[in-house]
Amino acid sequence: MDTITPATIDQRGALAARYGAAVPDAGPWNAQIALLLSHRSVRGYRPDALPEHTLQTLVAAAQSAATSSNLQTWSVIAVTDPAKKAALARLSNNQHHIEQCPLFLVWLADVARNQQLGDAAGVVMETMPWMETFLVAAIDAALAAQNATVAAESLGLSTVYIGALRNNPAEVGALLGLPPGCAGMFGLCVGYAAPGVTNAVKPRLPQAGILSHDTYAAAAPELAPAYDAEMLAFSARQDMAAENWSDKVLARMGRLRGLSGREKLSAVLRGMGFPLR
Repeated sequence: MDTITPATIDQRGALAARYGAAVPDAGPWNAQIALLLSHRSVRGYRPDALPEHTLQTLVAAAQSAATSSNLQTWSVIAVTDPAKKAALARLSNNQHHIEQCPLFLVWLADVARNQQLGDAAGVVMETMPWMETFLVAAIDAALAAQNATVAAESLGLSTVYIGALRNNPAEVGALLGLPPGCAGMFGLCVGYAAPGVTNAVKPRLPQAGILSHDTYAAAAPELAPAYDAEMLAFSARQDMAAENWSDKVLARMGRLRGLSGREKLSAVLRGMGFPLR
């Protein structure tokens, strides 16, 4: 992916790539917004090393994200060891791009650090067992990761999130030596796209399908068929298997097996130090 500069900005083209025929009205525009709209997931990487101190730059960007009450209930593990990347790939449905990328980041919901602070001060941390505390930690991790992703793409690097890390959270925790109150939420591959990997910007639902004003408004019934047609055209352009969005949603969310074992996540997280009351 090329670095976005003012000279590469094409607002109409970027909006058309993201929305297909349902292009929204063009509003304010700059290089940062162009970069955001150019995001695509890349699932093939060259082994080339990243520039020196890239990791530190990405973490600085991550730590600049919002964090609830400045609690900073997240951490990240940079995995570069080939054996550990191979093990994480196996635990994530054998996604081999985890092994290919030079840097794999595991983003953690982490209340262990704050619990240690309470233990040292002799303070009972009464909020620790509650769902809100876990939710804050998971959201903090997601916000931090997205900042790092945008930073990586601004440097010409490619990325892809790995949600399948949650298929086997206890095994991931054991592999990475996670303490109680710490769990991997997702991974992130970072590196240079391999030759021949030409993932394009994937169209999203029209804004009318997700945007309401003042009160919730259900999406018009005709939006899903129109978007299905957009996704089928995208699949054809990319020489991919035909992908109908509605059918994919029904298959993924209509059958318990679509969770790939994550239906046990609450019980596993309780065992990892998140009581989730």
